[in-house]
Amino acid sequence: MSKRLDKLEANFLNTIKENNLINKGDKIVVGVSGGPDSITLLACLNKYKEKLNYDIVVAHVNHLIREDSTDDEQFVENVCEKMNIKCYIKRVNISEIAEKEKGSVEEIGRNERYKFFDEIAKKENANKIAIAHNMNDNAETMLLNLIRGCGLNGLEGIKPLEYNKYIRPLINCKREEIEEYCEKNKLEPRIDYTNKETIYKRNKIRNELIPYLKELNPNIIKNLSRLSKIIEEENEYINKVVEKTYKEIAEESLGNIAIDLKNFNELDVTIKEKLIMYTIEKLLGSARNIEKINIDDIIKICMRNVGNKYIIPNKNLKILIKNKKIIFMALS
Repeated sequence: MSKRLDKLEANFLNTIKENNLINKGDKIVVGVSGGPDSITLLACLNKYKEKLNYDIVVAHVNHLIREDSTDDEQFVENVCEKMNIKCYIKRVNISEIAEKEKGSVEEIGRNERYKFFDEIAKKENANKIAIAHNMNDNAETMLLNLIRGCGLNGLEGIKPLEYNKYIRPLINCKREEIEEYCEKNKLEPRIDYTNKETIYKRNKIRNELIPYLKELNPNIIKNLSRLSKIIEEENEYINKVVEKTYKEIAEESLGNIAIDLKNFNELDVTIKEKLIMYTIEKLLGSARNIEKINIDDIIKICMRNVGNKYIIPNKNLKILIKNKKIIFMALS
């Protein structure tokens, strides 16, 4: 009789299969902090690397925020040594950078981690980067985005696969399941005590809001996960309509994209909003700094249909109405 597969490992393997996260011959950079999530991710990826035929290396960023951060670093090195996995370590003073750039420690930390993961992927000729986000992280992200006033994209939460590069095989596992797995397999991960502090918005959501919501509905984490999948499916359909519309009414040239004004004004408002974002992404590579108010302003000047009116949402972009067209111009 064959041995029954561990529940978390079965979930891990199903997520990989259903989302086509790993293919034969892939090389994966695994982001490992030393905490329960990333140590579980590393243990699972290491266990199934021969069966699924891929290779892994580890990347760890020491943020130098906590006094015991070097212990985390040493722990990750020791685990990799036992598993015979190549390990890359980088120390970055996140607090110093955040103060200098006037950004949040959370955001700067995330940016520095991903920057390092990409750097190691290039160095190792790796085509995937594995991140240890779980179902609880997804719920927290959705609530955080909702509080900030997001649209449907924000309620998609954290995707299992992004940019055909970032993979999240534990995204359908709950945090308590991961902690149980660590205990059962004697992984003894490092615990970040700052997760209990409520100075960060995410920690307030994790430690105060979600426990309250669980009193109202014990299945809130799973329900939010289900909602994110529904929204992702609906967004996929809308995005297909937007892509088709763009091909029909947009003209690309060097440094700008022109859209037929009459055809644009006849579109449903949802498609208009998505089309604006899609066009800006096509032109600049990202629409990250474009806000809802910018989109509303663009739609308004299009509806007024007055020539030579323009909007400059940021230093990289100018949008003007000219010759019965909406012209999106890159400024740098």
